[in-house]
Amino acid sequence: MQKIAPFLWFDTQAEEAVELYTRLFNNARTGKVARYGEAGPGPKGSVMTASFELEGQEFIALNGGPMFKFSPAISFVVRCETQAEIDHLWVGLSEGGSTQQCGWLTDRFGVSWQVVPSVLEKLLTDPDPQRAQRVMQAMLGMVKFDIAGLHAAYEKS
Repeated sequence: MQKIAPFLWFDTQAEEAVELYTRLFNNARTGKVARYGEAGPGPKGSVMTASFELEGQEFIALNGGPMFKFSPAISFVVRCETQAEIDHLWVGLSEGGSTQQCGWLTDRFGVSWQVVPSVLEKLLTDPDPQRAQRVMQAMLGMVKFDIAGLHAAYEKS
């Protein structure tokens, strides 16, 4: 058990969210589920909390009601090795949600994600400021990241 784990407050969709996330990520598993009992506050038998793991990171989802909403002020960065991985996660996480510039998206539950190529940091921090700036300009023109496009901007002379 990790010492610190993100705790995600959903209205009533915790179980649905856990199913989506564990289906989309290759290295994922569901954990323990606690259900509401006679004392509530949720309907008896409904999911109260569900733990799950994505790529070695533990999460806990709660069906806590409509009092709190997610905000883009906190997002999950997913570093992807290939364009196929970016494409797969982009489609799956953005379905029913919305997409923004530079690899940001909000899923249908309101959770914010950044689906980025793992090579991006290396390209943006290149010692050659002109190369890094070209990558930055290319990145700012993208919604979903295109690794080939980033590399093309990097190599452009």
